Amino acid sequence: MPPLCHASVLEAMSGGQRLSTEFLTLVPVLNSVVLFPVPPASLRSSPPQLLSISLYGKISDEYGDGQVVSDEARAMYNGGVAGLTYWSPNVNILRDPRWGRGQETPGEDPVVAGKYAASYVRGLQGNGAGNRLKVAACCKHYTAYDLDNWNGVDRFHFNAKVTKQDLEDTYNVPFKSCVYEGKVASVMCSYNQVNGKPTCADENLLKNTIRGQWRLNGYIVSDCDSVDVFFNQQHYTTTPEEAAAASIKAGLDLDCGPFLAIFTEGAVKKGLLTENDVNLALANTITVQMRLGMFDGNLGPYANLGPRDVCTPAHQHLALEAAHQGMVLLKNSGRSLPLSPRRHRTVAVIGPNSDVTETMIGNYAGKACAYTTPLQGISRYAKTIHQEGCAGVACAGNQGFGAAEAAARQADATVLVMGLDQSIEAETRDRTGLLLPGYQQNLVTRVAQASRGPVILVLMSGGPVDASFATNDPRVAAIIWAGYPGQAGGAAIADIIFGAANPGGKLPMTWYPQEYVTKLPMTIMAMRASGNYPGRTYRFYKGPVVFPFGFGLSYTTFTHSLAQNPLAQLSVSPYKLNTAIFNSSSTSIKVSHTNCGTFPKMPLHVEVSNTGEFDGTHTVFVFAEPPENGIKGLGVNKQLVAFEKVHVKAGSKRTVQVDIEACKHLGVVDEHGMRRIPMGEHKLHIGEIKHTILVQPQL
Repeated sequence: MPPLCHASVLEAMSGGQRLSTEFLTLVPVLNSVVLFPVPPASLRSSPPQLLSISLYGKISDEYGDGQVVSDEARAMYNGGVAGLTYWSPNVNILRDPRWGRGQETPGEDPVVAGKYAASYVRGLQGNGAGNRLKVAACCKHYTAYDLDNWNGVDRFHFNAKVTKQDLEDTYNVPFKSCVYEGKVASVMCSYNQVNGKPTCADENLLKNTIRGQWRLNGYIVSDCDSVDVFFNQQHYTTTPEEAAAASIKAGLDLDCGPFLAIFTEGAVKKGLLTENDVNLALANTITVQMRLGMFDGNLGPYANLGPRDVCTPAHQHLALEAAHQGMVLLKNSGRSLPLSPRRHRTVAVIGPNSDVTETMIGNYAGKACAYTTPLQGISRYAKTIHQEGCAGVACAGNQGFGAAEAAARQADATVLVMGLDQSIEAETRDRTGLLLPGYQQNLVTRVAQASRGPVILVLMSGGPVDASFATNDPRVAAIIWAGYPGQAGGAAIADIIFGAANPGGKLPMTWYPQEYVTKLPMTIMAMRASGNYPGRTYRFYKGPVVFPFGFGLSYTTFTHSLAQNPLAQLSVSPYKLNTAIFNSSSTSIKVSHTNCGTFPKMPLHVEVSNTGEFDGTHTVFVFAEPPENGIKGLGVNKQLVAFEKVHVKAGSKRTVQVDIEACKHLGVVDEHGMRRIPMGEHKLHIGEIKHTILVQPQL
């Protein structure tokens, strides 16, 4: 290798070359691209924002969005305006509803996040021959990162105190899926500390886990200036050379920032690092460049992609379809929706988000091909009367309320488009509460009182909102959560309202009442309830909610039944333990001590009947409730183990098969971070159905 002072070597370790293109988004920032929904509800081409997979489609749909994004990325690379490494997706768990970056994630459930992560990464990276990459994806931010700036605590100084149990069954799950199933080319370590150590200097988290246990084939990169942060702000080491050495020895290969370029040579000269340490890091980064074909000239299977492959009609249609699937119908009193263009000829369109463009694409988005605002979308179906009601989502005054009420009195129906934007929730900006900002709630209530026809409330936001005032108001006929629905968001909202599309989205996170966040600081990382601590997410929290995880209505109705009699009993045996340790009174068995491949798969054949008048898409959720058999600190209410989305025509039936595997789906994590299969009755919840599987020891 050349001398260590050679600039290109140190720059490569600090992201100075094209390997680490400074695009942390799904799509390039230069020129126009398709932008998908961003919610938690979307992707971007410009698709909807991300927040949830169950929200808007099957895993294959996410795979499709990833393929579109990488098509456009390669096209722009070929045109010289973009790189080939994309620091996406964000797969952190939405632990706290106030987190400003929750909008980027797949939501609160680790199974959903993991499935989304693997599928989207495969879509981005392509299925090239051998080790080839279409683009290099990056799963971020590893790990237990879900606080940006709350109540005087910021991500640069936060020490996340996390149990082995929560790390194993919650925070690390999507990252493991990224590496194991998705074969991601990169993982990004986060700014925060975990149990007193910066993640980018934690050998156990990086070298031992990501590269050792999970077998990462790629590079580990810091979040931007993370090494500088743990030296200058967290004061983790005494000298900058020690910081450089700590990060590289821990397994960091690439620094987003200049720190390693400046201090790595000094660390070697002081004997804190060896040239071999640097060689290994450099090899991991350059290998990814080779897999991308960056030394092959503009050849290979993607060389023909160019301007004609950006913003194509097919890509823009996918953005619309993603937005359709991302919409969640939360309330529909008296079947007020869908509206009829024949009966609702004039619609008042009101609210600070009623005619927005960039709000719909959330954060970290490129320049959209074109926008359709909610006002424009509704105008395709009816004559519109438009009033903002208040200036911006801060809604600091009520001066525009009178005009908004007057518009509602004149119209056959009223659509209020309210919610949040990046001024309220964003990177570096966590919320302090869950209520709509400013006078928004008052505006909704007053317009609902004045409206001549049905009132539809559309909420545009990344995180959940306490909308209980509207759920309890009989004058608010319907509520739709749109997330940040991408470039075609306004068209999708209108299509849902007027019945051109039937909503089928499901919430990827729990919607809590405002009182919930008054009981717990964002800084407490514990997932499980304890004493007066209420716990987090549907898996561990038992208190009141505004809307539960997985909730979402349709214009039709569905029922479930089991088409065949599923397995009701399973015997498991260890291959490492003797009967003196494992016997008929044992409460559980370690997954690591079982031969999981010998256990039979337990197929569930779920018959989904559409008993309504509309064709519709339905998500079948399978939750597992473990037995209460004395595993200390378990605390699980239930956990999602599988989900499938199926389209069923009105009056028809479709059968969905879900295979339940004991080690994968019936296992739990004990307080030591060990996965175990509890003995006893495991209850599976599929809609209104409950099925019990008795797991017992076989000696």
